[in-house]
Amino acid sequence: MSETFTSTTAQIIISIIPIVGIAIGGIVVFFYILWHHHEVKLRIKTGTYQNRNFDLKTFSLLTGLLLTAIGIMLSILFICIEGFSYVLLGGLIPLAIGVSLLIFYKINPSFKENDAK
Repeated sequence: MSETFTSTTAQIIISIIPIVGIAIGGIVVFFYILWHHHEVKLRIKTGTYQNRNFDLKTFSLLTGLLLTAIGIMLSILFICIEGFSYVLLGGLIPLAIGVSLLIFYKINPSFKENDAK
């Protein structure tokens, strides 16, 4: 039985990579939100701002379908590779979120009111 251990330096670098990625992603998101806020302020000042309504109905349907499909595929893959273990949560979590969004799409009463109009 051969065990190989990576050096301490390699382990530190490997553990730092996700932290740096998350930090840089957070910085990018922060500056995007800040830039968008300044853009909206300037549009309001110049009188060219148009309020765009977010279509929650289409968003919940699309993300529900996508997450359900991804969750099913990942769950099948993880069952085939690892069997029933904690690894399976990698597929069950997106599956549960996708099914929840599809249920939200189906039972939300405000969507039914909009369809009747």
